[in-house]
Order: sequence, then structure tokens, then C-alpha cells
Amino acid sequence: MNSDDENEGGSASGPPARTGPDREEVMVEVMVELMVVTMRFDASDDAALLAVLAKYVVLTRMEAGCRNVDLVSSVTHPGRHLVIEKWESPDHQRAHFDSASMVDMAAACNGVLARAPDIDLWDATSAHDLR
Repeated sequence: MNSDDENEGGSASGPPARTGPDREEVMVEVMVELMVVTMRFDASDDAALLAVLAKYVVLTRMEAGCRNVDLVSSVTHPGRHLVIEKWESPDHQRAHFDSASMVDMAAACNGVLARAPDIDLWDATSAHDLR
């Protein structure tokens, strides 16, 4: 087999390369309807709250439709923590709010919060995954 045969017919290690007018180009438009949720917590028992939120974040990352969950802690307000969630759709976000992990987290927050959490829903004006 000469080098011209390899270019047209491929090699023993794989199929021939598809080039020229017979190559089919596929363009797929994906509609992504991200929903972002923030939950701000002020702790009365910081260590206990962090344990609850860390467990919640790990469990939430495994749920269907979860794009990302971050837990961040304020430098300027000790004991203040923010959970930032990105969901593939409003339906995924709503299902999560009814999930066992959300209900369990809310119950575990009893006695460790200084006040009720501040929960907000956001449209993803400019929120994209980098990968």
C-alpha cells in the first residue's frame, strides 16, 4: 500500500478521513435555559451550619439537572455563607426544591441560623460553564 492509498482508503488503524463535498456537517443548536439560585445563610453556630451546607452541596451536585453548586463564605461578615446553584431548567430547579436533600438541609438548619435564609431565583443573563 502506498501513501496515496492510505489517504484515500484510510489505514489499518481506522476508517478513511471524510473530506470534500461528501462530508456531512452537522450543526446542533442547543437551547439552554439556565436557572440560578442563591441562598444566603447567617449562622448562629458557624461550625454546625458549615457541616450542614457542605453535605447539602455534595448531595445536590449529584441531582439530575444540576450544572454546578458552590458554597462560599464571606470575608467581611463572619458566619455568612452563600450557596450558588445553576440548574439546566426551571423544572430541574423546582424538582430540587421538593427533593429530600433540600428538605433534609432545611430541617438540619433548625437551631444553627441567626435568621431565616435569603433565597432568590435569577435568570441567567450571562452565566456559562467554562468547559
